[in-house]
Formats: sequence, C-alpha cells, structure tokens
Amino acid sequence: MNNKLYNILLVDDDQVDVMNVQRAFKKNNIQNPLHIANNGMEALDMLRGTEGREKIIPTPRLILLDINMPRMNGIEFLRELRKDPVLRSISVIIMTTSNDDKDKFEAYNLNVAGYIVKPVSFEKFVGAVSVLNTYWQLCEMP
Repeated sequence: MNNKLYNILLVDDDQVDVMNVQRAFKKNNIQNPLHIANNGMEALDMLRGTEGREKIIPTPRLILLDINMPRMNGIEFLRELRKDPVLRSISVIIMTTSNDDKDKFEAYNLNVAGYIVKPVSFEKFVGAVSVLNTYWQLCEMP
C-alpha cells in the first residue's frame, strides 16, 4: 500500500459539508493535505495559480467534487478540467447529494473515478471516506 501523502482538493460550497469532510478525515486519521475551493472557478484558479490564487504544489492527485455549486458547477468544472492537458489526468471522485441519473451519466462520461451520493448520517459518511481512503491508497498513481 502506498502511504505517500499527496494533496487532495475538495471542491464544495457547503461549509457544513466541508466541515464534515474535515471531521471524517480526522476520524479516519487521513493525513493528506486537504485544500478547499468553494466552486469550480476557484478550484481551477487554485490548480493553475491564476486570478491571484496561489497554485497548489504539487498538483493534487485527487479531487473530491460536489456537483451543485454557484458560479461553476461540478460538471462544468469537469469539462474544463478534462480539456486542460496539464490537469486532465487528475482523478476525480464526485461526492454530492445529487442522485440524478443524468448527473451520473455526465460525470462518468467525463471520466470520474467514482460517484458517491453523500450519506445522510455522519457515521455513514465517515465510513464512506474510510473506503475512499483505502481506494486511493491502493491505487497506483503516475
């Protein structure tokens, strides 16, 4: 298992969800640096170091992405990310409240690594993050 720590970018506009991810990381003893963007535009600026945003170095190997956000939603962000030759290979896992099949099809057509509907209870959410941690620790990254 690869225990190397690498940057993770969380893209979510809901501060309660952001706090839940941070708490779930803590409960699962996940030490990866977690960077937070409130929407797709902010995330792209953080990945590229544009619009006065400091670039995340090294580039995150994983993005946890919500779909329903202002300015640029998750699907719009994915389209832009996949067009960028430098960023398109970043693994993306959707973590959203949207259980809409249209969103799922569109996300998978944009090569997401997974689509998770956020569980209602915090305990189930902690369990989902634990499974994700095991997944990204097992995956070999270039």
